Amino acid sequence: MLTDTERGRLLAIAREAIVAHIRGTALDDVLLANPDNTRGGAFVTLHRGRELRGCIGHVERDDLLGRVVAQCAVAASSSDPRFPPVTAGEVDELSIEISVLCPLEPIAGPGDIEIGPHGLLVEKGSSRWLLHPPVATEWGWDREQFLAQTCRKAGLSSTAWKSGATLWRFEAEVFGEPR
Repeated sequence: MLTDTERGRLLAIAREAIVAHIRGTALDDVLLANPDNTRGGAFVTLHRGRELRGCIGHVERDDLLGRVVAQCAVAASSSDPRFPPVTAGEVDELSIEISVLCPLEPIAGPGDIEIGPHGLLVEKGSSRWLLHPPVATEWGWDREQFLAQTCRKAGLSSTAWKSGATLWRFEAEVFGEPR
C-alpha cells in the first residue's frame, strides 16, 4: 500500500513527464529518484472531463516505479493509437489516474477470479492483453464473460482461455486526481 505522499509523488511525476514531453525537454532525474528502489508495473490513464484521453501501461516489474509511471504517462499522452497526441492547451484540463499493479498470479480458470478486485491478463502465442480490475464491474460481466472479453481484446477467440491460453490475475492500487 502506498502512502499519500508516495501517491502524490507518482501523480506529480506523471504530470511533469507529460509537460516535459510536450515541451521537448528532459524530465529531471531527481524527480524520478526512488529512495527505496521499488520496482513495479503501472498504468496511467488520462481523462479530459469525463472522456478517456489515453491509457498505456507496463505490466512487468522490471524497472523503478517512478520511471514506469513517467514512461506510461508520456505514452498515454502521445502514443495511444485511439487518440491524437495531447496538446499543450489540454494539459491543464487532464486528470491523471494511476494503477500500480500487484504481482501477477497464474490462474487455472474462472474459479480463481473475484470480480471487482481482480484484473486479468491473457496470453497465447504472440497475443497478449490485460483488462483492469474495475472493467468487469463496470460492464456487469461475470467471470466467464470477463475471461472471454480479455481474450477478445488480445485478438483471440472468446474461448481461448479454455484452450491453451495462459491466464493471470492481479490486483491494482488505483488513485488519481479529481476529475
